[in-house]
Amino acid sequence: MKIGIGYDVHKLVEGRKLFIGGIEIDYKFGLLGHSDADVLIHAIMDAIIGALALGDIGKLFPDTDDKYKDIDSKILLKKVYEIMTEKNYKITNIDSVVIAQKPKLKDYIEDMRACLCEILNTDIENVSVKATTTEKLGFEGREEGIAAQAVVLLEEGDL
Repeated sequence: MKIGIGYDVHKLVEGRKLFIGGIEIDYKFGLLGHSDADVLIHAIMDAIIGALALGDIGKLFPDTDDKYKDIDSKILLKKVYEIMTEKNYKITNIDSVVIAQKPKLKDYIEDMRACLCEILNTDIENVSVKATTTEKLGFEGREEGIAAQAVVLLEEGDL
């Protein structure tokens, strides 16, 4: 078994759509990034890549490479999943949290879980997604950005 941790943060800006956990969120701001800036998917990817000791998402998908400009993060997660399965690992458990003062995410959580499970070929009970605020403290609390953290447990063996 292998454990990995991931973290990602992006700034909220006008003029971009907001994607979290592969789901478009109805909100007046979006996240700024080279890709679609999906903080939750990026944190999960970083956790998987870390568990496999392959560096981080910037190493595999550098923001200096135009082929990743505005790319859907679900595509990148699928590539990470393929790397994971080529190394003969599967998802045992993911625990993740999105840190945002706004928007409220509770109505999107189950759709995020379902989306992630489909890409990662795992059962819904293996993927936890939570959301929290920072009680108006820090950049998240000031609604300047959104962060996400994820921990993943991988198990060697066939799917």
